[in-house]
Amino acid sequence: MKCALLLILTLIKASAFSLIQRKSLSVSKLFSVEAEDGIISPFDSSSPAYTPTDPVELDDGPLELTWDNVELVLEEMRPYLISDGGNVAISEIDGPVVRLELQGACGTCPSSTQTMKMGLERKLREKIPEIQEVVQSMPEGPELCEEEINVVLDGVRPFLQVAGGSIDVESISGENGLQPTITLKMEGASASLKSVKLEIAQRLQRHFMVAGLRVDWA
Repeated sequence: MKCALLLILTLIKASAFSLIQRKSLSVSKLFSVEAEDGIISPFDSSSPAYTPTDPVELDDGPLELTWDNVELVLEEMRPYLISDGGNVAISEIDGPVVRLELQGACGTCPSSTQTMKMGLERKLREKIPEIQEVVQSMPEGPELCEEEINVVLDGVRPFLQVAGGSIDVESISGENGLQPTITLKMEGASASLKSVKLEIAQRLQRHFMVAGLRVDWA
């Protein structure tokens, strides 16, 4: 039983560590100063800190705010996202506000907000000064309810039960707010492992695709 316990926990821990490592590499590559072909990355973190109210700099003259022009600017940055398993698509243009959907690995990456603001928004506002803000549009996922949460938890319960543990939904709050929160209660040997909790939280975030979703532990 001890051997089985160690094996199961190691597998879960390795899965979470692999995901963290991949995300870390993804972020570091996105914010690298130069690509292999010598082109300066639009995600260069060595540039001064950027805020949406910063003045924009135009090099080739301003572009008009149209769907085609936004797509043209995004096309310049797609290679950096695609190389890390992600992509970006225009969701909506509402006056001076552009809504973008980060896809693939970029959509669930913990640094998606940084990618949106430091990379995509800055470059778009440099080329199209009519843009006042670029916001992330999340794809519509299933309803945030206890039944759907248990769909995700049922995928990890067999591993926890082998280790003599369990996991249950304690509460759901802020479903229609800026930061909806799922509170879980986990018991057993795995309850103290941060890697297991991280893996469960990321599974929930990928399942619901809700911006700002928080997972707490009772």
